[in-house]
Amino acid sequence: MVWVKIIHILCVMGWMTSIFAVPRALIYWKRDWDRTGTQGPIGDLTFRLYRFSAGLGVIAAITGLWLAVLLGLPGWAWLKLAVVAVLALHYVWTGRLVAKARRGRFDDSDRFLRIFNEVSVIVVIAILWIVVAKPF
Repeated sequence: MVWVKIIHILCVMGWMTSIFAVPRALIYWKRDWDRTGTQGPIGDLTFRLYRFSAGLGVIAAITGLWLAVLLGLPGWAWLKLAVVAVLALHYVWTGRLVAKARRGRFDDSDRFLRIFNEVSVIVVIAILWIVVAKPF
């Protein structure tokens, strides 16, 4: 169980890198696109970071479910899974923004992207509280 936990934490850390960095990178990518009209290195890096972290997210989900089953699926684990599902939806939405950006479509404002980025921080804080406090 210790190794499953270690792999879970490691993959969650990698996935979080993308969850926090990609929406912020989209802001810089949009600004670069407005200035140059090309994808540039920021766009390439943003796409690669998102794509790489998808695998880490899958491994984090699998090991997280494995741990939840090993713990007997306590109430707090169900709550955590629900909030992680919200974070996964945020990640998918981020992927849609990245796909649009690769086509040169930046429909959302810098302000929206900043707020979108902060939403993920709030959701992660909720997940951490659930794991530490174990309210159920």
